[in-house]
Parts: sequence; structure tokens; C-alpha cells
Amino acid sequence: MYTPPMFKSDRAASLAFAEARGFALACAWDGSKPVASPLPFYLTFAGDGTPHAAFHVARHNPLVKLADGTTSWLLAVSGADAYVSPDWFVSPDQVPTWLYQVVHLTGTVRTLSDDELAEQIETLSAKFEERLLPKKPWLSSKMTAGRLAALKKAIVGLTMTVNEIEGSFKLSQQKSDADYTALAGALATQPDADAQVIAGLMREHRPQAFATADTSHTNSTISG
Repeated sequence: MYTPPMFKSDRAASLAFAEARGFALACAWDGSKPVASPLPFYLTFAGDGTPHAAFHVARHNPLVKLADGTTSWLLAVSGADAYVSPDWFVSPDQVPTWLYQVVHLTGTVRTLSDDELAEQIETLSAKFEERLLPKKPWLSSKMTAGRLAALKKAIVGLTMTVNEIEGSFKLSQQKSDADYTALAGALATQPDADAQVIAGLMREHRPQAFATADTSHTNSTISG
């Protein structure tokens, strides 16, 4: 992934983003064309710190044949994104652009045993059920044994050994404080939820710029 230095996210931030998002587009090359599927996942870490991404796909998914332990896969993890109009800049001669967060995890993938798949199902559901608290978490034990066994046979558990981590958080970091705060302010007023998320991220990444802007606005109001 091409990433200008000012947008590059470090390893820790990239992994934290990927784990928090927990949803990706899994991509691999079958020898003649790319194959891809959107799917949820979670991360674990080996004793040496190597990340592993665990997920599963339908048994008849073409990706299953590429889980051979040697074929390189990509998990593309995307977050919020938003269009930026040139009219929102304070500085002249600007062009349209797009702000976003994305992390690419690359590595080889192997299939899981039945026992590993059973653990993965529990762990994956627990990851997302936790977000629904105080709802009582769903457990596979709520299902009849026969139904659960049939569903397990319809999927294949997979795990990626992540050997490359690339993160690009494009939030107009290279812009002046005046342009930066103006863009965030404009994005915050948009009806699109992603635009509002990006605006919030911009405030988190450069709080001092907004503190200065807010102080200037207050002083201007008092003087007026």
C-alpha cells in the first residue's frame, strides 16, 4: 500500500485499529485472478509477538483452496472515510481530497482443526457480543448440538500469520492549523456519519490546534 510518510501509522496503532474494527476484506490470488470475501476476525499474538488473525469462511468459498500455508493473503481493514471539498479550506488553490483510515495485514493462511474452529467461533462471537452489553452474551451452548454441528461443517476455520502490517491514517496532517481546524469543523456539520467520525479523529490527533482556534473565537466574541 502506498503511504506518504506523514500518513503512516506505526505498528501498535495499526494493530489496535485492526483489532477494534474487527472486519476486513480478505484477498488472495488464485493464479489467474484475485479472490476476495468480507469477513469478521480477531487478533491473537504468539509468544514472540507475531500477530495472528483468526476468521472463517463458507466451506465452498474459493479462498479455502488458497489456505495452503504458502499463498500470501491480504486483510484490508477499512474505517471511516470522508470527502473533503476544496471550498472548506482557508488557503486558496486547493483540490478535492478524501480522508480515511485503513490497515493492511499480509501473511500466509492455514486451516484450523475442528477443536480450533470451535474455540474460534466462541472467541469471535464473544468479541462482538461484548459490544452489546448489558445484553446477556450469546453462547453457542444456546443451540441444539445437532444444529451447531451442521453449521460447523458448513464453514472452514482459518488463521493468518501476519508478517507485514501497513497503516495509512490520512487526516490532513500536513495542513496548517487553520486549514486543519476548518476542515474538521466542516466535516462535523455533515449529515454523513463517517464525516463526523473523521472530524472527531482530527480533533483527537491535533487537540492544541482546536484549543487555539476555540480561544481565538472566544476572544473575538468578547471583543465584538
